[in-house]
Formats: sequence, structure tokens, C-alpha cells
Amino acid sequence: MNALGEALREFFGLFVEDGSLALAIVGLVAAATILAAVATPPVVVGLLLFGGCLAVLVENVLRARRNAAGPPLSR
Repeated sequence: MNALGEALREFFGLFVEDGSLALAIVGLVAAATILAAVATPPVVVGLLLFGGCLAVLVENVLRARRNAAGPPLSR
């Protein structure tokens, strides 16, 4: 049973490795849904989704790079 639990955690981790990334994307999709519901032109909603996803991805990659570098070495 322990192996099954570990396999499920690994599978879940493939989709939600970084909670802040998942939360930002859910928020972005919610914002796009609200805009679409109030009769915003579809091209605006599409640009919001495209630009927002790119911004969230870039921010996440930069944060991961900064965290992977570790603390600066002191002499």
C-alpha cells in the first residue's frame, strides 16, 4: 500500500509541483471567465489568457532559478 501511495503522490506532483503556479493559473482562468461573462470581446480574453500564462510561467522559472542558486557564498 505504501508503494501505491508514493506512486499517487508522484503522479499528483506532475501536475501540481508548485502550488503558487497552480493557484496563479486558476486565478487567471477565473479572471478570464469573469471577463468573458461580462461581454468582453473574445480577443481580449484570449490575450489575457496568453499574456497571463506567459507572465506566470516566466515568474515561476525565474523564482525556481533564484531558489536553485542557493544563498551567496560569503568569505
